[in-house]
Amino acid sequence: MQFSPLIEALIQALRCLPSVGPKSAQRMALQLLERDRAGATHLASILQQSMAEVGHCASCRTLTEEMLCRICSSGRRNPKVLCVVETPADMLALEQSGVYDGRYFVLLGHLSPLAGIGPDDLGFDQLLEKLRTEPVEEVILATNPTLEGETTAQYLVELLSSLPLKVTHLARGIPLGGELEYLDGGTLSRAFSGRLGFASVKETNG
Repeated sequence: MQFSPLIEALIQALRCLPSVGPKSAQRMALQLLERDRAGATHLASILQQSMAEVGHCASCRTLTEEMLCRICSSGRRNPKVLCVVETPADMLALEQSGVYDGRYFVLLGHLSPLAGIGPDDLGFDQLLEKLRTEPVEEVILATNPTLEGETTAQYLVELLSSLPLKVTHLARGIPLGGELEYLDGGTLSRAFSGRLGFASVKETNG
């Protein structure tokens, strides 16, 4: 059976969502058209509003419709510790674990030469400026334990080596190739509490 052009267009549009294949997209489209038009209209409205208004926090670069996200604007976070993560989803996972009370910097990706993603695409200059102007004493590199994540972390270690900072990474309770957003709170808690140090600047220059 061939659906009409507009229904086919809706099905194809839904396939932009992660892990949504042709059958899943078809079920979603038919559910919205047959049984939940009010929900579909609301979804379309919120999507349009989100695309127009959601941008990036001026300080940590996570997704928000405000100039500063709620974490960066909170006076109750520890300004001396900064956790560097790859994505807003990783940041949310750490927040939900309840093991961290410092601030964040979101790279919005990882180094990937094959995909054309270099240091200029990940806000490294903004990160350096942040570290030079704010009272940060420790940087936790919480990139994912994938090849790209490890490469990004090593690059950052070199980049931060000239600053008077302690640079640490999460302990290896995290499985190789895993991603933070899919880990349970217990695993994240152990990884945070057992975090290990890269060579600090004092040790390097000492």
